[in-house]
Amino acid sequence: MKIIVLLKETPDTESKIQLSGDQTKIETGGVKYIINPYDEFAVEEALKIKAKVGSSEVVVASFGPDQVKERILKALAMGADRGVQISQEGLE
Repeated sequence: MKIIVLLKETPDTESKIQLSGDQTKIETGGVKYIINPYDEFAVEEALKIKAKVGSSEVVVASFGPDQVKERILKALAMGADRGVQISQEGLE
């Protein structure tokens, strides 16, 4: 069985969020990003299912810039088997 978990990165709740001068977007300088807490729960549940079933593979995937690789690496450190980054290069 293959279990896929989609990850989204979000600003850490302890980060101070500041808006740009025109207040249309977040100033990303100095903002720490983390795995969305609910997605982190999903990784944990997928790992529990894997442990129960035995012959399973947990794959984490995320869409975003290269910085999202850090979130994928964290999920791999938690025990996921593979990680996939879908790049947004060329889509803007």
